[in-house]
Parts: sequence; C-alpha cells; structure tokens
Amino acid sequence: MINAREIIRKKRDRETLTPAEIAGFIDAYVSGDIADYQVSAWLMAIYLNGMTLDETIALTRAMRDSGQSLNLASIRTRKIDKHSTGGVGDKTSMIIAPIAAACGVTVPMITGRALGHTGGTLDKLESIPGFDPRPSPDAVHRNLKIAGAVIMGQTEDLAPADRRIYALRDVTSTIESIPLITASILSKKLAEDIDGLVLDVKTGSGAFMPTVADASALARSIVSVCRKIKTGIVAIITDMDQPLGRTIGNALEIRECIEFLNGKAPEDLETVSLTLAAYMIYLGEAARTLDSAYKMAYEAVSKGSALERFRKMIRLQGGDERVLEDTHLLAHADNVQEFRARSDGFVTRCDAKLLGLASNALGAGRNRLEDTVDPAVGLHLHKKLGDRVRRGDVLCEIHWNQTNRFHDALPLVEKAFGVNAKPGNRRPLIHAVLQG
Repeated sequence: MINAREIIRKKRDRETLTPAEIAGFIDAYVSGDIADYQVSAWLMAIYLNGMTLDETIALTRAMRDSGQSLNLASIRTRKIDKHSTGGVGDKTSMIIAPIAAACGVTVPMITGRALGHTGGTLDKLESIPGFDPRPSPDAVHRNLKIAGAVIMGQTEDLAPADRRIYALRDVTSTIESIPLITASILSKKLAEDIDGLVLDVKTGSGAFMPTVADASALARSIVSVCRKIKTGIVAIITDMDQPLGRTIGNALEIRECIEFLNGKAPEDLETVSLTLAAYMIYLGEAARTLDSAYKMAYEAVSKGSALERFRKMIRLQGGDERVLEDTHLLAHADNVQEFRARSDGFVTRCDAKLLGLASNALGAGRNRLEDTVDPAVGLHLHKKLGDRVRRGDVLCEIHWNQTNRFHDALPLVEKAFGVNAKPGNRRPLIHAVLQG
C-alpha cells in the first residue's frame, strides 16, 4: 500500500523519490486510492521544488504505463511523431504528416484541441466535413499501412494519468513546471510505440514558453529524457512572436494547408514546415543526410505526393476529400470585416498572443474544454512584421458570425498591430536545434 502522505512530504522537503514510489503513486491515483487533493499537493511540491532527471523519467514511464499503448510492431518502417508546444496559426501538423508519409516515414500523431489563445489541430481537422479524430485501434493500423499517417486525439485508455493530472495542473496553477510538461508530452508520445520524436518548442509572445531561455530549458529536459530511454529526439526552438502563416482559425487554416500542399506557401510557414518535415524524414532514416531529407520534403510538395497522402488521410478518417479541390465546402463566416492601417510606415508589431485571443474571442477557440468552437471564424493576415504599408492598406480580415464576439475581438486586433516610420528588427524563425 502506497503512503501518499509520505511521498507528498518527501517532495515538499526536496527529497528524491524512487521510481517505485512514483509508479506506485500514479497507479494508486488512477485506481482511485489517492484523492485529487493529495495529487494537487504533490504537483505543487513538484512545481516549487522540481524533479531530478531520474524522477522525471520515472514519472514519464509511470504515466505512459497508466493505460494501454499502441502496438505498431507489425509496421516495419520507422515511426516518427511531431509535437508542438502550441502557438497561433500553427498548422504544421496537417502539412508535415503527409509530407513525411510521402517520403516513407510512418507518422502516428496524437494531438489536442484549442485552449486559451492557442489553436488545436483536432479542431482544425474537424472543420473538414465528416472527419473522425478518434479512429479505433484497428483503423489506426489500417490507416498507417495505407496512408502512412494518422492524426488523432488522445483516447480514454491512452496515458489516462496524463489526462487527469493535466486537469489538476490547469486548476492549481502548476502548468508551467518543466518536469510535469516533459512527462505530459512524452507519456502520450511514447504510448504510441514510436521510434522518434521531432519537438517544436515555440517561443515568443504567443507561446507557452515566451522566452528563449524557458523554451531551451524545456527542450533540454525532453531531449535528456529521450536520450536516457533511447528514443530518437530532435527539439527545434521556433519563433511565435507573430502568428505562423497568414491565417488563424480552423477552416481558414485548413484552406492554407491545402494551398501549401498545392505549392502556395508563405515564406515563414514553408521554412518551419519543411524544416520539421526534414528532421522527421532524417530521424526516420528515410534519408542519409539532413540536406537530402529537406530536398525530399520539398519534392513531396512540388510533385504532389504529399497532397495525395493528405487526401488518403482525410478519406480514411471519414472526411470529405473534395475539400482539396473545392475549399468552399469548408465553413465560411457570414461576415468579413477589413482592418486597415491608419498611417504609412512598416508593420513593427503583429502580436501573436493578442491575435490568438482575438480569434478565440470570435469563437475559433475555447476557454474551457466544454466550450463550442465555430469552425468558420478567425483572421486572415495581409501584412506581417517588416511589411511596408500605406494608410488604408488592409492589415487583416476579420471573419465573424456574431456581433458581440466581433466587438470583443476588434480591440484586441487593434492592439496587436503596430505601424511605425522605421522597420523593426525581425526575430529568427528558428532559434536553435537540439538533438538527442
């Protein structure tokens, strides 16, 4: 019988827990022998005092083993996933999964929903009519063998400890703990039976880790755990001071993904997406060098094979593949309002967090998991950092359905943009790469 009080006390007093103590604590919580309030106290002790690398590894394994894992042993190719820590306009999952699959890598990708100012991949995919984000285990195997990629939500029995602990972290202000974030991310990913992971750690105003130092600390933690448990890992720190690409909002972002796979991509979205895809291809041993992996990713788009993989993914998950030829089948907002520049100059601010909050205010996101998402609404950016503008130029389009929501979003859009006589300094899109 696990002594919950003693384990809480040890972390409170900055002592080190054994793997057996951590595993026993997690098992007892999942089975109902430990109450939420006890786990909340334990999480706060970890938030305040941290965890050693060995403790973080033990927590990751215990959370992974709290439910069932996928068994993908029958799939011979290497299985590589990608995870993003969340951003605004971050639609790379729908782009890089079919690219990597077209290049011979198997991609089982578990992803989540929008919460707060950041978007959710599942919400974006569900804007495709009929798309099923929760295929059965048999369907996952079938889809991976046919399309090479599946993007799905976390099931009830996959790392259930993570789902319950995350809910407690959300209400106890213990989200921003690097050991807890590390275990949360990796427990789900390792339950997929993957061979490697490409991690996209966002930094900037719209990111969970706003400073490069914080983003680097998280990347180092995840790389260290993966190195110890012998799972391939590449962590890429990418910028999220302004939104990625030109659209924010579910159906709007799906349209941009389709345009990308048809060869029409904004420079920033292309740079980040092809970099992530190249590392997936390289980690999946489908290319001998990173340069050749990048070339393969580029050609998968230019020759149309990535688009065809996306078509298969949509079809196999019940979606209407006709959206690839006719994006009018996606939801459209009833109203589009242009937001214009009030002076000549250069865009010096295009704040990702404020624009994410504006999109959320329109109904594209949620503040609570039970909130309903409007797939049609969002923002289409016409100008971004460094762009020259004239008075009256359109900075962005606001796609909206409800008047009260539009009035809530407009002040956030106004605050998000800055135009000055001189251009500001641009931040790099990719700040650093860490490999395990």
